[in-house]
Amino acid sequence: MDYSDTHADTPPRPGLRPPADEGVTALYAEHAVGLIRLGFVMLGDRGAAEDVVQDAFLGLYRNWGRLNDPANALTYLRTSVLNGCRAALRARARRDRRDRAAAAGDGWLQFDSAEAAVLLSEEHREVLAAVRKLAPRQREALMLRYYLGLSPDETARVMGVSTGTVKSAVSRAIAVVGRALKEES
Repeated sequence: MDYSDTHADTPPRPGLRPPADEGVTALYAEHAVGLIRLGFVMLGDRGAAEDVVQDAFLGLYRNWGRLNDPANALTYLRTSVLNGCRAALRARARRDRRDRAAAAGDGWLQFDSAEAAVLLSEEHREVLAAVRKLAPRQREALMLRYYLGLSPDETARVMGVSTGTVKSAVSRAIAVVGRALKEES
């Protein structure tokens, strides 16, 4: 039996925090769209982004009783979404390598649906393409910092690195994206 399953229905300590239903519902209402956007930017696939965010909220719900402070719930969600995106990208890379080997060179499309391609202007596609080519840490730092508008300290907490590492990764990411966009024009 999974440890989280034994604590999934643990009632919260009275007076200290809202019940999981209330807390997770409030966080979902306020942050789900932004987290889905983050997942979409990271993955390029809205369906996969929605799945990652849904899994993050489910994990938060299951572990709500183990949170030391409900104020940390949003950081937990952001970290969970990033970890879910990393896992999805690794799975996609494995699948892509397997498909390329099987199909002798055919790769996956940048966008998984016609709707996703139409929704993004050419400029946005160029920026997203440049961002997706960044090293994972640079991409994550850039998205958390400027897409979600987190401070360097908040970004560092979500990524589990130092503030200096965040600043360095963001600076390098901006330089790489800038060079890639200049080459495109």
